[in-house]
Amino acid sequence: MSDFVQSLHEVFERLGRIETRRMFGGHGVWHEGRMIALVAKDTLYLKADAGSPEHFDRLKLQPFTYVREGKAMPMSYRLAPADLFEDREEAAL
Repeated sequence: MSDFVQSLHEVFERLGRIETRRMFGGHGVWHEGRMIALVAKDTLYLKADAGSPEHFDRLKLQPFTYVREGKAMPMSYRLAPADLFEDREEAAL
């Protein structure tokens, strides 16, 4: 597990206990049985719900995208804003 993945316990400390699990060449970040984020190449992507894409779009935070059979497949995880790592209150929202 990378130092970056281990640091997420501090980033999300206001949520309470999180778990990180290796998956698909990266890590999933879980809280209370739900996957709330994923890490790919030491980059954090947050799970977006039906009401949050506009927020991420305003901040120009791109979705996590992988390539399958030559086609780009965006997922419902968006790049985490940089200030999330400095503001524990923001991370808890």
